[in-house]
Formats: sequence, C-alpha cells, structure tokens
Amino acid sequence: MKIAAIQMCSGLDPQANFAALAAMLAEAAAAGADYVLTPEVTLLFPENRAQLAEVAAPFEGHPQLAQVAALARQYGIFVHIGSLAVPLPDGRFANRSVLYGPDGAERAVYDKIHLFDADIAGLNAYRESATYAAGERAVVAPLGVFTLGMSICYDMRFPALFHSLAQAGATLLAVPAAFTVPTGQAHWHTLLRARAIETGSYLIAAAQGGQHPNGRATYGHSLIVDPWGRIVAELDHDRPGVLLAEISPELVVETRGRIPALANARPFLAPGALQG
Repeated sequence: MKIAAIQMCSGLDPQANFAALAAMLAEAAAAGADYVLTPEVTLLFPENRAQLAEVAAPFEGHPQLAQVAALARQYGIFVHIGSLAVPLPDGRFANRSVLYGPDGAERAVYDKIHLFDADIAGLNAYRESATYAAGERAVVAPLGVFTLGMSICYDMRFPALFHSLAQAGATLLAVPAAFTVPTGQAHWHTLLRARAIETGSYLIAAAQGGQHPNGRATYGHSLIVDPWGRIVAELDHDRPGVLLAEISPELVVETRGRIPALANARPFLAPGALQG
C-alpha cells in the first residue's frame, strides 16, 4: 500500500483550507496514494473559542466534509481528515477525526481522548477541556490489507492507547497533529518512533507547520515510521507538502515475530493494590 501524509498551514477560512487540501489530495492521488492523512485542525485553526463557535459547522451536513467525501470517491482512495472541531450541545466541541473510504462513505469517526490541561510556571494555565470535550472510545478501522488505529496529537504521549489499538488489530497508527515548535524540537521524533517500536506498527504523522493566521507557530516535520522504528519518509521542514511511502503488512508480521511485545504483555497489579 502507498500512503501519504499532507502537511498544511491551516488558517481561519474553512473553504480556503479546503482548497489548499484539495490541491494536495490531487497530488497524492496522482502519485498513487491509496490512503491519505491530513493534520489536526485541517479545516479550521481558530484563534480562540469565540472564533471557533462563530465559524465551526455542525458535523451533519458539514460543507467541507461533503467535498472531502466527494474527492475520496472521485480518486477512489481512503481520505482521513486528521481532525476538525465539531460543535456539541454543551457549548464545547469534539476534536474529531474522520475516515472516508474509496466510495466516499464515512468509515470511522474518532474523538480525541486526551486533552492538554496544564499549569506551567511563569505562564497562564492552559485548559483544552474548557473548549473541547474528551472522547471516550478508542477506534480501529479496516484499511485494505492494514487495520488503522486512530489518534490525535496529544494522544501520542499516552502509550496505553496505542497498546490498546495494536491489541485490537491495528497495524498502521495515524497521528494527525499541530505540535508547537519547542515541543516538536524536543519530543516529536522520539515519541512517534517509540509508539511504532512498542507496538510493532507502521505510524504516519501528518502535521501542521509554519506561522498560522491565528498567531500560532507549528513544527511540521510530517513523517512515516516503520515497525522497527526507522523513519522511512519525512518532510524535514515546516512548509506545506505531500509525503509518500510504500508500506508492507509483511514487515509488521516479521517485526512482531522478532520482538513479540504484544504477545508477551501481561496484566499486573498496580503498586499498592490489595491482593485478594
């Protein structure tokens, strides 16, 4: 299978973001991609919650998602929108990832589970949970000869999620992201390679990159990692682009045979747990 990661610099206009995406989808399809992943916040990268509330469209009948589905059908490929903000009844949003099949039909939906809430010395508190509601369910989906495991950005810091996806059959892990520059420089490659190594899976990470209209700067460096932890393809910059690689299910089987960590995993009592 040939897979592609699209790197973007999304802004505040959903239709302009879609136009940029459509051009790169055409490029990926022309290069023979069977599956294409886009970054986190593909269709709208807002400045604040008020702006998000003003512009974000409902999930049902979402105009840009309908256009994405049509392109998936036109090209006959899987198209995975890394994430978009979906309004919820309580005034918050779901950070939602959506997979479309080659027929243009919705195949899987995943809401980001882990939200970044932190008090950082010298900085204001950051509460992602004030704007977004956390998802509750891990998701895998058939993807040709592979099984896709879905995640979004901050999820990559939680190995248990990826272990669960692999135990459920995932052989290709998707990590759409909008990583900041400092954390990207420090942790991006290490975390992604670790998740691939721990699970013996391929991993594809599609990133936002560059200086955005909302004032944010993101790291870029979209990459594809094989089950042995080798980076097989990378956009070594923060500019928009398309990254492609051929991947083989046989390498997953071979790697998991050499390092059978999934098969050897055992349940255990946490420290201090009472024994019956």
